Amino acid sequence: MLYWALVFLVVAIIAGALGFGGIAGTSAGIAQILFFIFLAFLVLSLLAGLFRRAR
Repeated sequence: MLYWALVFLVVAIIAGALGFGGIAGTSAGIAQILFFIFLAFLVLSLLAGLFRRAR
């Protein structure tokens, strides 16, 4: 999932540099959403690992 967030971020940077504002904004928004979903899954995974070791 982090891979796709980075792909959309690169697409947004390239589109922004070429002047495609709508595509750049959409790609940046998608990258931001995917990044935050990745962070949520990371935190859940770390918490699950901590609770599993505590037993």
